[in-house]
Amino acid sequence: MSNLLLLLVVLLTAVALVCAGWGFGVWLSPRSYNPLKEETYECGVPTRGRSWMQFRAGYYLFALLFLMFDVEAVFLFPWAVIANEMGMAALYTVLFFLVVLTLGLAYAWKKGALEWK
Repeated sequence: MSNLLLLLVVLLTAVALVCAGWGFGVWLSPRSYNPLKEETYECGVPTRGRSWMQFRAGYYLFALLFLMFDVEAVFLFPWAVIANEMGMAALYTVLFFLVVLTLGLAYAWKKGALEWK
């Protein structure tokens, strides 16, 4: 079996499994249609006024900083496993990675993203 045919079989199987899962979900899910289902739900408390509100940009910056350091941890653990085998190239690579992250942290600190006002 050629590689292209194998790839096609895998892709078709993936599409078939996704469609089958979606189809079973639609087929088996309970259905009830009423106007109450379309209302906004916030922790059991009926909403008053507009449901859309604007959040401060600080929340988003804080979330991006969290993601930045979360991704750092995800990349550093596999690196630590193979660092000894790669030698000095691994050290230079991770140092460059950490310098970029430190510059991002310094920029966020300078902009005041870490201050909770």
